[in-house]
Amino acid sequence: MVERVIAACDGAAKGNPGPAAWAYVVADGAGAPQRWRSGALGHSTNNVGELTALRELLADTDPAVPLEVRLDSTYTRDSVTKWLKGWKRNGWKTAAGKPVANQELIQGIDALLEGRDVTFVYVPAHQVDGDPLNAIADKAASDAARTQRSAGGTAADLPVPDPAPAAARRATRPAAKTATRTASTAKSSSSSSSASSSRSGGTRTLAARFPGTCPCSRPYAKGDKITKVGASWGHPECAAAHA
Repeated sequence: MVERVIAACDGAAKGNPGPAAWAYVVADGAGAPQRWRSGALGHSTNNVGELTALRELLADTDPAVPLEVRLDSTYTRDSVTKWLKGWKRNGWKTAAGKPVANQELIQGIDALLEGRDVTFVYVPAHQVDGDPLNAIADKAASDAARTQRSAGGTAADLPVPDPAPAAARRATRPAAKTATRTASTAKSSSSSSSASSSRSGGTRTLAARFPGTCPCSRPYAKGDKITKVGASWGHPECAAAHA
């Protein structure tokens, strides 16, 4: 009996909106890729691609086997682990009273998740030492968006990921964030941070040029004040605790 399946899913849109596609790769419990599939979506958005990838992955895997889903979309993860219950209570309206975007896709995912053991793991995209399954799914989705041709195969013909961009080579990779369908998780992202400096209470702080993640595991946004926390950058209030 298979104890667990590990998979990654991703979406792409060239222009967002623009030529779009979805993809997933399914691995065994040790993380070795076994099969993959991608599909073209015509003119659509990245979020539609991300959600479609998850829906297709869930539909194409055994609901009786525990599944770990790796993805780089916090929107997709939070839609099904944080916001879904509230949307359903509100009649598929947001807190602002507006219709939930991509409602049909999310409802389909909700139905496919019913009664299943699924864990979601957020992994940063385009990292030199990033998650290999995510990199494969990203490449498959990108190729399908560009060519508008669906594809699929086995471990013998996996898409070969493109090299990570130079910016990612300088970035610090945060730890993966996990969530179950009912858990709340914090959004995380990775980047290097540097900007004009100021001084506050004798501690050198910077206005972050890019969002990132503090060693305390909480994120900070572009423009937030950050300082050295150990060997990394993070919230000024975390510096003393880390010392």
